[in-house]
Amino acid sequence: MTMDQDPHDLDYHWHLSGSDTEVACTELEFSLMRCFEAFGRWQTECLASVGGIAATGPENALLHLVRMNDRTKSIKELARLTNRDDIPNIQYSMRKLVSGGFVKKHGSGRTGVTYEATEKGKQVTDDYGAIRRRLLIEQIKSLPEFDQRLKAASQSLNLLAGIYEEVSRVAATHRR
Repeated sequence: MTMDQDPHDLDYHWHLSGSDTEVACTELEFSLMRCFEAFGRWQTECLASVGGIAATGPENALLHLVRMNDRTKSIKELARLTNRDDIPNIQYSMRKLVSGGFVKKHGSGRTGVTYEATEKGKQVTDDYGAIRRRLLIEQIKSLPEFDQRLKAASQSLNLLAGIYEEVSRVAATHRR
């Protein structure tokens, strides 16, 4: 430690973060991981409290996406909306939601299958929305100007998602 360093400052430089930009990016990535896990636990607990269903965060997201705009969705649409390419896992989750009575499957074959929320699924997603408003949104509303920060964060994360998509394609072309 040098004389001009504050003894309370932490050193964030390590093998992933040598420069200030790398430190900022690494800190964001670790924050994203922690946030993703916390968000998944929130989704699981919130859905369990209103629907008695043991669903993962991604399954909860699929249920809400099927309900979105109250129109049927295909697996391809659900994959696109969630930026996922693990179709077998999405299909497994949909079978789980169908067997739980939350979603109804329409059609058959490779291209003719769509899903829609059942009355039970609509009730559970409505109840989820109500508890979300009471527990989460009320806390967010109590923070000054936090909605503007959320909008800016959403824009930044959407931009980063595009960057990560592009650099993952580039990285895939340079595998050894």
